[in-house]
Amino acid sequence: MSQRSERRGIHVDQSELLCKKGCGYYGNAAWQGLCSKCWREEYQRARQRQIQEDWALAEKLQREEEAAYVSSHSSSQTQPPQSHSQPSLATFSKFEEKKTNEKTRKVTTVKKFFSPSSRTAPKKESHEGKTPSPSITRQSSIETDRASQDFLEFLKTLQKPGREIQKQSRAFIDSMGNKKDLSAEELSECVQDFYQGMSDRLLNHYKGSSEKVDRVMDQVEKYIMTRLYKSVFCPETSDDEKKDLATQRRIRALHWVTIQMLCVPVDEEIPEVSDSVVKAITDVIEMDSKRVPRDKLAFITSCSKHIFNAIRVTKNEPASADDFLPTLIYIVLKANPPRLQSNIQYITRFCNPSRLMTGEDGYYFTNLCCAVAFIEKLDAHSLNLSPEDFERYMSGQASPRRQDDPAAWLQSGSLFNPALSQIHQNLSVLSNLEKRQQQVMEGAQSLQTELAEWQDSVAREVQEILERYPLEIKSRASAIDAENVENDRLPPPLQPQVFAG
Repeated sequence: MSQRSERRGIHVDQSELLCKKGCGYYGNAAWQGLCSKCWREEYQRARQRQIQEDWALAEKLQREEEAAYVSSHSSSQTQPPQSHSQPSLATFSKFEEKKTNEKTRKVTTVKKFFSPSSRTAPKKESHEGKTPSPSITRQSSIETDRASQDFLEFLKTLQKPGREIQKQSRAFIDSMGNKKDLSAEELSECVQDFYQGMSDRLLNHYKGSSEKVDRVMDQVEKYIMTRLYKSVFCPETSDDEKKDLATQRRIRALHWVTIQMLCVPVDEEIPEVSDSVVKAITDVIEMDSKRVPRDKLAFITSCSKHIFNAIRVTKNEPASADDFLPTLIYIVLKANPPRLQSNIQYITRFCNPSRLMTGEDGYYFTNLCCAVAFIEKLDAHSLNLSPEDFERYMSGQASPRRQDDPAAWLQSGSLFNPALSQIHQNLSVLSNLEKRQQQVMEGAQSLQTELAEWQDSVAREVQEILERYPLEIKSRASAIDAENVENDRLPPPLQPQVFAG
């Protein structure tokens, strides 16, 4: 099978990451493939059309009510005059009720235009049933206090513009405290309008210096979103939580997908590659611990750089975009990040749009959205499997790792999980040690048997020699003068003497 055919289910043309309007910026699946700028324009146009339609409908209802009133007035002319006011008031009240219902329908209709699967009605009912806390956005925390202090310290360097920025930011945060019942898209619209207005004023002040404007907007975003995080992250008026649970269940069901099925060019047996994979998984999980969209994007960028490093070390050459996306999918499947959909939606709704439209942050975030979309739509064709095998793997009836062969299961599993790889290595070492111990025990038993046989053979040989050559003990020979009993009477022996001449 050729390399091209192996990638047929994962390969994504880089042009597909760009805005469908052809503006050159990165698109986003949450914005129907448009960039933030084009999406806002489409959203504004759709909202204006809906407002015009609502006004036209309201005028039509008003004409019908007026006609009904005229008809009822003409038919009741024979009645006493004092009864005219009651039908008039009842008819006008009914008209106001219908007009109010048509106006409240506007937001839901516009939202359905962009989010077909919206389920805001039950959410709003549950939200209204609760007793909202008036200080939900004012709850102090260490991170909130630190962000406020850092923001004030930064504004001191701006002098006069800093005081105005602080005033507008605080006023915006206070105004958002009264908008908790708005939908997630409407909350996003409020924040994006504030970003746009603040950015325009800063551009006028700094005479078009985009670098200074970006620096100030980064601090504004950090301060605003740290304070609003609890009320706008996964709001009750959205279905983000349901999407999180669905994505987590989907990733758990795909636990059997191996690195070979995705054609991931990564060799985790290499220590540096394994370390980069672990760091990438850690970064995509740690994304959930941050409050500021820019900080969440920083973790996505760090994760992507670790992926590129793992591919580079494995292939000994720079990684390509075709290698990056399947590896990112593999990392997401292994990590199963918490609240993945909520984090993606949070970044999409409340991040400074310039970061998502251009730069490496926007590129890596767009690829992450593509990876999640691929996981949701992953099928047998994408993994080069037959539909029957794919269904059996998804239902748990079978596994691509042979369960009747533990060694083969561990070998294939080691390529999917570094922990299984370490277990496989440890079991291999223990198996070799067991074989060597068995050999040593067999050698020791053999040596013990040989020693016993040698001892018996030596004893037999000694016995045979003793029997062949019996031991004879002869009497001891006596000395020459042994029988002389008068030796004690003999004079002492002569001693040599020296005489002087």
